[in-house]
This record gives sequence, C-alpha cells and structure tokens, in this order.
Amino acid sequence: MAKIDSTARVAGGARLGSDVEIGPHCMVGPDVSIADGCKLIANVYVSGVTSIGERTTIYPNACVGTPPQSVHYKGEKTKLFVGSDCIIREGSTLNTGTAGGRGETRLGNNCFLMTGSHVGHDSIVGNGVIFANNATLGGHAEIGDNVFLGGMCAVHQFNRVGEYAVVGGLVGVTEDVIPFGAAIGHRAALGGLNLIGLKRRGFSRDAIHRLRNAYKVLFHGEGAFKDRLEEVAIQYADDANVQRIVQFIRSGKRPLAGARSDAED
Repeated sequence: MAKIDSTARVAGGARLGSDVEIGPHCMVGPDVSIADGCKLIANVYVSGVTSIGERTTIYPNACVGTPPQSVHYKGEKTKLFVGSDCIIREGSTLNTGTAGGRGETRLGNNCFLMTGSHVGHDSIVGNGVIFANNATLGGHAEIGDNVFLGGMCAVHQFNRVGEYAVVGGLVGVTEDVIPFGAAIGHRAALGGLNLIGLKRRGFSRDAIHRLRNAYKVLFHGEGAFKDRLEEVAIQYADDANVQRIVQFIRSGKRPLAGARSDAED
C-alpha cells in the first residue's frame, strides 16, 4: 500500500504500486504510473503520461514528465518512461516527447541524475548513465549505456554519445562521440579513449589494447577516413568492442567528433 503524506496531492487516475512513498507537498498527475518501491522525497512534481520504474527515488524540486520545451508542442499527450533503480536528484527536469519527434522520452535503468540535470524531449538515455551536476541533453539526443556526462556539459539536439564514453565537464557536444571515447574541450573533440572508465568496468588489458590500436588507425592513421574505417572493420572483425565503434560510425547521420591533435590516447 502506498504511503502518501497529508500535504501531497495525487490526482485520480494515477497508478501507484506497493510500498510507494509520496512525501510532503508532492504533486502527481492523473496519467502517471509509479511502480513498486519508488520514493518521492518532497516537493516533487510528476505530470504528463509518465511511467516510473521500480525503486526509483526522486528528490525535492525535481520536475518529471513536464511538457517538452519546444515551440511546436501543442499539448499532445506525449510520454516519458523512467527506468527502475534510478536516482533523480534535486531540481532535475525530464520532459515528455513531441508529436513531431519520437512521441516519447526514455531514461534507462540504474541511472543517476545529479542536481540540476536535464533530459530534453524525445531523448533516449541508456542504462547505467551518470549525469553530473547540471548536465544537459537537448531534444532528440541519444546516450548509450554506461556513459558519464560531466558537470555542466551540454549535448546538442540530435547528437549521440556512444556507450562507455565520458564527456568532460563544461564540454559542449555538437558532434557524435564514439563508444568508449573521451570528449574534451569547449567544443567536444576526442582526447582518446575512456581508459579509466574501461578499467573500472572490468575490461581486460587485451580488450583495451585492441581498442587503442583501432582508435589510432581510425583517428591518427593515414589516408581517407572512410578507408581507415573499412580497414579497422576488417582487421577487427572478431572484436565486438571495436565493431561497436564501427557500427556507431556507419549508422551516424551527423558529423563525428574527431581527435584533438595534441591529445594522447
């Protein structure tokens, strides 16, 4: 049975799972579904057609499922899906999708959004993603699994950040960042691979070595980039990690962040 503070307001039609806790001065809209074991600490605003997965905790002044910040939005009932076991800290904002986009925004499981994070409309965020304070996603962004977004970084609308990548603090991402990459600088450029993250995630020395060699060919080799990409695709045909990079590049529709010439990899 849900535990609802006397000062909270839960609209008729809202669906609350077992052991849900709705703290003081929270507001929950009529089209909201909150799964078992979730906690809204206090002063949390949840609206829109929003689904929140099991055991997710949301801290004060977060706004979840609010309308997209788009001049084209005309009040359509678009959606937001938040995964299980997420932590959404103070003042974070997550918007629903737009009718002209995907119609929904998605946040995966086990995500940690620190204070002031923003997930823009129609964005797709994978599992295990960490947003440091005030990390921001524009609309339609795509963030892969296990990405770390540094404090006050901003991912421009429609851009992608591949899985296991890291984006540094204050970095503006205006081009796609490859899986395993480390984005640095005022406008994101590759400073190499996310070696610390790979080691922390248990990647073997051999796997990291192969990724580094493939990276050197791709971003520091000779000849046309498309030829180097094909060379890497053939040379590392049996390496699933390298192939993630290859497929990410092949599937891209926007410019790709290149390597900074003075960075070590």
